[in-house]
Amino acid sequence: MSNDKLGKITWFDLTVPDAERVRHFYAEVAGWTATEHDMGDYADYNMLAPGGDTVTGICHARGGNAKLPPAWLLYVNVADVDAAAARAAELGGEIIDGPRDMGGGRFAAVRDPAGAVFALYSAD
Repeated sequence: MSNDKLGKITWFDLTVPDAERVRHFYAEVAGWTATEHDMGDYADYNMLAPGGDTVTGICHARGGNAKLPPAWLLYVNVADVDAAAARAAELGGEIIDGPRDMGGGRFAAVRDPAGAVFALYSAD
């Protein structure tokens, strides 16, 4: 990953038990449209702004996302997810999921000492 992306928030998504219902909610409220993202035996959703740009994902709490809480999750790019997750745990954070491979990189979901949840991500 290039240094210009390190430490930046580069993605947001939402994981919920009923992603189909929630995608309809956001389509009506935010004006987004959905395209399916194949997950094998089900589909999650890429949400597109009126101009066609993908702005977020809405995911089912299944498979690799089964452990994630129903909250908007922001992704912070780091050089080494495993090292950053270990450091987060040392500093009082809780690893909720991962570190594991995901989307062409490594991922970990972390709860910070105040209880807020975020993700660490590094591209391969």
